Amino acid sequence: MALTKLERRERIRKRIRKVVSGSNTVPRLSVYRSNTQVYVQFVDDVAGKTLMSVSSLNKEIVAASGTKTEKAALVGKLAAEKALAAGISVVKFDRGGYLYHGRVKAIADAAREGGLKF
Repeated sequence: MALTKLERRERIRKRIRKVVSGSNTVPRLSVYRSNTQVYVQFVDDVAGKTLMSVSSLNKEIVAASGTKTEKAALVGKLAAEKALAAGISVVKFDRGGYLYHGRVKAIADAAREGGLKF
């Protein structure tokens, strides 16, 4: 039985989520990637709450020109700035079942450069 791309991604996502769980002190940095946009959330899984979110739809990122990968790097940098301002310095990275390259890698690298540790 052949799996569709979405079914395969969902299986990988569940396998990752068995291991990666966020708390209030060390939240989970969750990445969602659509065809055109990219979204990042800091999630406290213990309380079941999203602490903050950043996406490529933010005003300063929409105004910037560049490829989708370059915009993803801006999202990662902005996410790191907002997290550090909120007192979050360590996170657990959740790639959401996506391969760790391209836009997902750009987010992670920019967040690390911005000062987040994971």
